[in-house]
Amino acid sequence: KPTTPVSNPTETLQSTSTTTVYADVVKNYIEQYKETAKDNMRKHGIPASITLAQGILESGAGNGRLAKEANNHFGIKCHTGWTGETIRHDDDASQECFRKYRHASESFSDHSLFLTSRSRYSDLFVLKKDDYKSWSKGLKKAGYATDPKYPDKLISLIERYELYKHDDEVLGNTTDVRTTPQDTLVTDSGTETHRVAQGDTLYSISRKHDTTVDEIKRLNNLSGNDISIGQVLRVK
Repeated sequence: KPTTPVSNPTETLQSTSTTTVYADVVKNYIEQYKETAKDNMRKHGIPASITLAQGILESGAGNGRLAKEANNHFGIKCHTGWTGETIRHDDDASQECFRKYRHASESFSDHSLFLTSRSRYSDLFVLKKDDYKSWSKGLKKAGYATDPKYPDKLISLIERYELYKHDDEVLGNTTDVRTTPQDTLVTDSGTETHRVAQGDTLYSISRKHDTTVDEIKRLNNLSGNDISIGQVLRVK
């Protein structure tokens, strides 16, 4: 039986279904739908990074039942007034009604309209289009999801797969300041350190500095994954 290669880890995505997929499957999903997400950002003002992260999470990177059988990538339920096709699926309750689309692009468009047409999401649209962290937290605050970890899941996907770069493309941000973070210090001896900021995890720090969690723990004699804001960690 083949084992999972280290270079291709798995993601466990849980929302309307629980799906475990290879990271390559997530990357293929992004490649397939990034232009659709960017088009929707131009038309409706929702960051492409948010749309893609929600699609990945809600649809199991296109492998969940709703995505496969109904082209529903965002777990949008029927709600009052829906006159299109439907599919029944167990979610918060048994056999709930979900929208069914002819094409995945219709699901992406409907997701954008869902957010722009409901007043409870209006606070999102005063946020900066490249502030994916505030958008992620704002979605939870507005009641999009009941999972208390929903914002963290979106942020983690956006940072792991660098989805923010698609926002930059739409906004015309040619300089990616994230590649030269202000929280990084390189000393004369070549030692590189990172000052922990709010929202940082050992994983996100390791990705930012092209290293591993284990290496950071080794360099800093950490026995666990707990870190604190303001803490200076050696990363290289």
